[in-house]
Amino acid sequence: MYKIKSRFIITLSLLIGLVISCKDLDELNINPNGVDPAVADLNFLMPTVITNLGQTVYNIGSGVFSGVMQHTQQTGWFSGYNNYDWDVASHSWNNYYSILMNNEEFFNKAVKDGYEFHEGVTRVIRAYIFGLITDIWGDAPYKDALEAESGPDYFKPVFDLQKDIYIGILADLDTANTLLSKNAASYDNIVQKQDVLYKGDPAKWRKFANSLALRYYMRLQAKEQGIAEQGIKKITGDPAKYPLITDAADDATLGFPGRSSSDSNPLNTVYDIDPAGAYMRVKMGKTLVDALRNLNDPRLAVWANKIEIPLVLVEGTGIDRIVDGKREVSQDVVDEFETTNSMEVDFHPEYAGVTISHSRVQIFNMNNANPAQGTKNPHASHLNDRYRKTSDPLVLMRLMSAAEVNLILAEAAARGLIAGDPAGYYAEGIRESFNAWGVGDDFDDYIADNPYNGLESILEQKWIANWTSAQEAWFDWRRTGLPALTTGPIAARPVLPIRWYYHYGNEINKNTENAEAAISRLQPTQYLGTDQSNNSAWSKMWLLQETGKPY
Repeated sequence: MYKIKSRFIITLSLLIGLVISCKDLDELNINPNGVDPAVADLNFLMPTVITNLGQTVYNIGSGVFSGVMQHTQQTGWFSGYNNYDWDVASHSWNNYYSILMNNEEFFNKAVKDGYEFHEGVTRVIRAYIFGLITDIWGDAPYKDALEAESGPDYFKPVFDLQKDIYIGILADLDTANTLLSKNAASYDNIVQKQDVLYKGDPAKWRKFANSLALRYYMRLQAKEQGIAEQGIKKITGDPAKYPLITDAADDATLGFPGRSSSDSNPLNTVYDIDPAGAYMRVKMGKTLVDALRNLNDPRLAVWANKIEIPLVLVEGTGIDRIVDGKREVSQDVVDEFETTNSMEVDFHPEYAGVTISHSRVQIFNMNNANPAQGTKNPHASHLNDRYRKTSDPLVLMRLMSAAEVNLILAEAAARGLIAGDPAGYYAEGIRESFNAWGVGDDFDDYIADNPYNGLESILEQKWIANWTSAQEAWFDWRRTGLPALTTGPIAARPVLPIRWYYHYGNEINKNTENAEAAISRLQPTQYLGTDQSNNSAWSKMWLLQETGKPY
C-alpha cells in the first residue's frame, strides 16, 4: 500500500472540521512546509482517502459494532461495548467528514481536469461515507456539507433529510457506474500503485459502485418498498450495464501494510506490547461462538483460538486442579461458581465465547488468571493469533464482499423482489464467504448440513459473514429484527440500540438550530429511558419509523 509522506498527511488533516466548525477560514493555520492540497496531483490524494475510509470501516466494524452485534465481548473497559453505555459525548462524525473533505479535493481536481476514472472513484467513496453517516446517525449535513470554503453561510449546514441523502447516494452511484464503464486504456492519468483498492481497474470499481447501490436499495426495503424493488430490479435485470461483485476475487478489501503502528491491524501486539492491551481485552462472544458451533462452521477456527486450558467436569467434591493441560472441576465447584455469579460454565473442549454484557465477564468460565481485568483467560476463546500480527492475508479492511451481494440477492428473491431461487443465492453467499476466509474446500459438506431455510437463514449467514464489518449486520438487524438478539443482564436498555447520539460538542453545540431540527424529527421509542430528548440511541430515524422494526 502506497505510503504518503507524513508532512502531506498533516497538511490534509488541517481540513478536518470545516463542515461543522464555525471558525472563519482565515483562522486556520496552514503548514508553510507542507504540500498544498490545492496544487497536489490528485493521485496523491487517492491512497489517503481510500485508506482512511478502510481504517474507519474496520475500526467500527471490528470494534464497537462487533460488540453491539455480539460477535465479540470485551473483558476490560467494556461498558461502551455490549452494555451500550453511550451518551452525547460518545461518538462523533468529525472523522467521517474529514475524509469527505479530502475526497472533495480529489473530486474537484478530477472534474476540473476531466479525469472520468478518478471522478467515478470519488463518487463511490462519497456515497460510501455519506451512507455510513446517515445509517448511523440519521439526518445529517449533506448538500451543503462540503461547502465551507465558500464562506460563512455554509459554516452551519442544514441537516438534510435521511431520505434525501439516500436518494443522493444512489444518484452518485448511478453516475459512477456510467463514468467507470470504459476499459482502462480509455482513461487518463491512472497510476495503479496509488489506487490501493483496485490498482486502477475501472471494471472492479464499477462492480463496487453497483454492489453498493444494491446494498442501499435493500437498506430501503422496509421503509420504501417501491424504491427498493425498482432499484434492485434495475440492477439485477441488466447485468451487462450493472455488473456486481459476485466473486470473492473482486471483494473491496484493503490489507494492512503493517510497517508502523498507524498502518497496522489495530489489535496487533507488536506495537501494543501492553499485556492489558487491545488484543487481550477482546474475546469471542458467546452468541456468535454458539451459533458457529451449532453449524459446525469452519470459519470459527479462522477467527478464534482454541481454548488454552479446557474445563473438564469430573466426579467427586471440592476438585479444582490442572491435569495434563486440562482443568478438572467437580460439580459442586461449578454449582458454587454459577450460583454466585449467575453465569453458566461452558465445557466445550475447543471453543467458548464469553457471556454477553455481564458484570463478571472478567471471570467467565471460572477464570482466575487475571480476575481484575480478565485480559488473560485460558478457559475462553481469544481471537485467532492472526489478529496479534501487524498484518495477515485474511485480516483485511472489508468494504464490500461477494458474500454480502449474493446474500442480498437471496433476500431479494425470498421477498419476491426479483426472480430466481433464493436457495441458490444463499449457497453462493456462503461459498464466497468461505472462499474469502480460506475454507472453500469445506463448502460442500457445510451447505449439505445447513441448507437454505427461509429469510432467517439468510440473515443469520449475513450476520456471520459480516465478521469485522459488523456495522452491516447491525443495519440489517435494525430493518429486519434478525437474527433475534437479546441483550445481556447489565445492558443500558433491555433491547439493542438503533443509532448513535448526535455528539453534543461537535454536532449540536456548533450547529444548534439545525441539529435540534434533526433531533425533533427523531421518533422516541418506549426504550428512551433516561435520555433527556429524542436524541437517543433508542429513537427511530426516518428509515425505521412506521416500519415496526426492529421493535
